[in-house]
Amino acid sequence: MIRRDVLKSLAALTVVPASAWAEEPGLRLGAEATPFDAQTVTRRARAMAAHPYTPRPQIPESWRNLSYDDYRKIWFDARNALWENTDAPQRVDVFPPGLYFPQAVALNLVEDGTSRPLGFDLDVFDTTDSFPDVEIDDTLGYSGLRLRAELEKSGIFQEYAVFQGASYFRGIGTGEIYGLSARGLALKTGDPMGEEFPDFTAFWMERPAAGSDMITLHALLDSPSCTGAYRFDITHGTVLEMKITATVFARTELEHIGIAPLTSMFLFDDTMRQRFSDFRPAVHDSDGLLIHNGGGEVLWRPLSNPTSLQVSAFSDNNPRGFGLCQRKRKFSDFNDLEALYHNRPAVWITPGEDWGQGAVTLVEIPADLEIYDNIVSYWRPATPIKAGSEHAMSYTLHWGADPVPATADIPVKVLNTAIGGRPEGGQIVAIDFAGSARVPQNLDEIEIILRSNTGTVTPGILQRNPETGGPRLAFTFHPQDASLVEFRAQLRLNSEPLSEVWLYRWTAT
Repeated sequence: MIRRDVLKSLAALTVVPASAWAEEPGLRLGAEATPFDAQTVTRRARAMAAHPYTPRPQIPESWRNLSYDDYRKIWFDARNALWENTDAPQRVDVFPPGLYFPQAVALNLVEDGTSRPLGFDLDVFDTTDSFPDVEIDDTLGYSGLRLRAELEKSGIFQEYAVFQGASYFRGIGTGEIYGLSARGLALKTGDPMGEEFPDFTAFWMERPAAGSDMITLHALLDSPSCTGAYRFDITHGTVLEMKITATVFARTELEHIGIAPLTSMFLFDDTMRQRFSDFRPAVHDSDGLLIHNGGGEVLWRPLSNPTSLQVSAFSDNNPRGFGLCQRKRKFSDFNDLEALYHNRPAVWITPGEDWGQGAVTLVEIPADLEIYDNIVSYWRPATPIKAGSEHAMSYTLHWGADPVPATADIPVKVLNTAIGGRPEGGQIVAIDFAGSARVPQNLDEIEIILRSNTGTVTPGILQRNPETGGPRLAFTFHPQDASLVEFRAQLRLNSEPLSEVWLYRWTAT
């Protein structure tokens, strides 16, 4: 999905004063109110799943044919935000249709047990003089929504979440900038027959309570293979929390389904620096997949930008949590004054119940530019969801610099992985671990566990990194004739895990 540039351009109104401006029309509510309760969307999704999929109508061609430059010439006027000039603690903006968004998304306001639709109104947007003439008809609607609240200063409403495009949504902790995305559902990701992208076709927004940091959204999901009813309880803060409950209704057998999918970008870092001519030392929204598996292990898998599609499955039973992380947090890690990759959030997913047998799946897609989201991770259940059945689930997403819940048994983290050739042949790998009071002064007390599935590997040596204060494990490997090598490394102390388990897949370029 080439969505990064347009989403960046739509973030121009991240900070909006709450002071009274010139009167604007505001978002228009339909007159007809219908009853709404906690099961309304579930009943609708269940009923829809009993019938064949019917695509939504497309908006007029004049909107669909907008160029990228044209689309940047129209933007929402925040004076028209939902709940503007009220005592509501949050604001909701809307996005115009067109360009990458050829179908309208129905938006509804829920208050006092009833729902009313938000009607399309071109007057809630501002445009430049060169914005082209476009047709207005009954197929038009908004393409998504943005949430804003007083995050850092009273009277200043800053954005913290966006829902736009298929079932994509993004969030940030206070003070961060957007990076990776989440999705409602992934279907057939990496499948040779092509991926299916379900859509959030409608949202219902509950008016937040006075003084509340939380807002509740309901979403209806639809696709040829399934429907779904989603509830988001979203609480903004330094770490943004999204509690999600959902039920998926299968029209067809869902054999390759991805639950709690995340989508990110990884172009290069110290493992493949030689492949890119770039002034920056690294370019990525995320640098690793972290898994707390059901067996109590903590796994760290650095991300890669392979030269061919790579799919990795980490089999598990009842995972404790997983997520895509951005562990590099210094400006000097990226040296990028515009993208500010060091300020992109990580996302941690915690299941709300036992998810049973399955696999945390990682898809790595070749990319040559940073505009492409080429990393996908999700939970794939071992048992397909049969046609005509339903699957209920719940989980929590935490968005922030380091959103993983701290516990006493968290091992020493992997900070960085670097790989390069040796003049005498072979490849050297250097793994930096964080400094910790748990690491003994005498590194000789630490046991090195290092394995590969092929090739030859030296035993490895430990040295203290004077910058991080933590140990660095370095070893050399010779792939011989292998084009792919799987590694597993861990530091242990007194026969107990000291560090995370480092996993890596090396591929010949």
